[in-house]
Amino acid sequence: MKIGIVIGTNEAEVVWNAFRFGVTSLKANHEAKIFLINKGVEIEDIKNEKYNVKEQTDLFIENKGKILVCGTCLKSRQKEGSNVCPISTMKDLLELVEESDKFLTFG
Repeated sequence: MKIGIVIGTNEAEVVWNAFRFGVTSLKANHEAKIFLINKGVEIEDIKNEKYNVKEQTDLFIENKGKILVCGTCLKSRQKEGSNVCPISTMKDLLELVEESDKFLTFG
């Protein structure tokens, strides 16, 4: 199954759980892609002792998950894309929605 996930927040617990779900999906042999939008593009700035977002993000990538990031949202925050957060567009989000068998949003 192809699972699409949108994260639109920088709240540590929500982002942590979204990535945990993504990792669980990948380990169950599903395809999973995450699109970061709104405050979700600030993922690399999240620091929280209880909810280790970086650890879950790394696990997601290690298990062949793909992350896409809204370029306009990055630009509005004077941020650039990175290995973790490559720049994407609304067209990419539309394609993710169209190709996904299931689609979830967090935040």
